[in-house]
Amino acid sequence: MYSQLISNLFETRAIRVCPKDKPFWYTSGKIGPYYINTHFLFGSEEEANRLLELIDSLKDDKPGCSGKIHEAVMDRYRKNPIFRGTIDALAAYIGERLDPSAIDYVSGGERRDWFFSLPVADKLGKPHITLFKDMSAVIYENGSSRDPGDLCGSAVLHVADLITTASSYTRAWVPIISGLGARMKHSLVVVDRLQGGEEALRELGVESHALVRIDRGVFEEAFRRRYIDKAQLKMVLDYMEDPDGSMRRFLLENPGFLEEALKSGGKTAERARLLAENDLYNLNAR
Repeated sequence: MYSQLISNLFETRAIRVCPKDKPFWYTSGKIGPYYINTHFLFGSEEEANRLLELIDSLKDDKPGCSGKIHEAVMDRYRKNPIFRGTIDALAAYIGERLDPSAIDYVSGGERRDWFFSLPVADKLGKPHITLFKDMSAVIYENGSSRDPGDLCGSAVLHVADLITTASSYTRAWVPIISGLGARMKHSLVVVDRLQGGEEALRELGVESHALVRIDRGVFEEAFRRRYIDKAQLKMVLDYMEDPDGSMRRFLLENPGFLEEALKSGGKTAERARLLAENDLYNLNAR
């Protein structure tokens, strides 16, 4: 299962690794060698973006959106083997590692969680708590939605695409569930970026689970399967060992990279200016 998931992540470009001389620009203004878009496991980037567009057109209708999104993801589940395999892997993990009979509800937060939480709830035969960024929620069950009311200590499993620092859990998902009188006992994600999310959830009393943890083994497996080459693997492993140090060395060794980005225009130039103006890699200390 793990090996197939790794293949699917790279086949759909849910994990993308840059060429050795062209790291990606991140929103923060920093650079790095890989991107992760777990929702591309919907089958492709194009299909995933179409679902996001559908969600955006529906989500303001809170009583009605869950059913329509559920219909769309289950249609994709039936038609696409990669997405079906991902959902089946999540359901199998729950069956093997957790106790489905001790789970009362499955929750998922706006927006990308819904790709995975709604079909997992369907597979488990559990009602789904649809969580919104404005701190509201509805329960979707048997084709219709209702107000949650008081959930009287019910146990909740949260299913998501990805966890990084767990900021969405801290800010919204756990407080919403607690406010409904329930308890989020578990979180299960497809990908854990190993950026402190598990530790943050532990402090909230939530047990964290993931199908794939983004460690060196993921990229070594990708190299063995020839999704990336030796130079890409080295760049990723150096970054994982020392993110800021490795990217500082890259910029010092390739001064034209930043200069070209500053002249490029658009988001790349905006992010390059963030790096330069805030000296994010302490380049002026040379």
